[in-house]
Amino acid sequence: MAEITAKMVKDLRAKTGAGMMDCKKALVKANGDMDKAVEELRKAGLANADKKGSRNAAEGVVNIYISDDYKTATISEINCETDFVAKNADFQEFVTSTTEHIQKTEPVDVEALLNGEFKGAKFEEELKTIIAKIGENIVVRRFATIKTDANGVVNGYVHMGGKVGVVVAAACDKPETAEAVKDVLKDIAMHAAAMAPKYLNPESIPAEDIEKEVEIAKAQLLKEGKPENIIEKIIPGKIKRFEADNCLTKQAFVKDDKKTVEQVLADAAKAAGGEAKLAEYIRYEMGEGLTKNGCTLAAEVEATLGALKS
Repeated sequence: MAEITAKMVKDLRAKTGAGMMDCKKALVKANGDMDKAVEELRKAGLANADKKGSRNAAEGVVNIYISDDYKTATISEINCETDFVAKNADFQEFVTSTTEHIQKTEPVDVEALLNGEFKGAKFEEELKTIIAKIGENIVVRRFATIKTDANGVVNGYVHMGGKVGVVVAAACDKPETAEAVKDVLKDIAMHAAAMAPKYLNPESIPAEDIEKEVEIAKAQLLKEGKPENIIEKIIPGKIKRFEADNCLTKQAFVKDDKKTVEQVLADAAKAAGGEAKLAEYIRYEMGEGLTKNGCTLAAEVEATLGALKS
């Protein structure tokens, strides 16, 4: 029987993140063979991970990865069980590497991601390993990627360590314009994180949403006693107000509310001798639609809004 030293236990713990006693038991079982001990821990860890897989994961982070040339942006939401683990360095590293991996391998959905290769193994097996190491269920909930052509540019912003993430893309007339508006695009992503527009622009509003707003406006005006012929004249203005409140391009820019977001981008492009307009927009809010305990997001976004105005 090989002698199991304290250094061997320490090295195995550093390598796997497993507990000291678990590391010692694995080394004893593997007769001191480090690789076999790792395998033993993984076997035990994967069994534990399978049990954790049914537990509710409603915390976590939203993460973004921007390509070096600012032509591709990927956003992901990866969930865990507690806010404490969401701040864990191992979890954060897994999230970051996963988002980059998604951009580079382009899986069509979460199932394709899980079945693909990641760091030399099946992604699903690596996911189980990190679950076993951290001790909580982890779920890759969703992700999306936006791309531009040679004249376009992307950028993004993550709010408060992953509570909200935004990626945006602009179509420009030439590469020089794209480079010139890159930083403004990040400001626009910050604006979207705080103001949560539902749509990119008026053209992207579904017809049924407009119909619903018209119906609501008519009901309100009738209740106020407005006659039908007057209501028909008021409705277009109501819809314009709805667009201004809910479309990213039409919202008053947080840093300069005398301009709309689309005007800010257009002015930045014009200053560089070009033209640019917003082409795509994705906003993820961590945990939206999930059942979880408590949420201080509203207060955090309010703080961001104040910071943007300063």
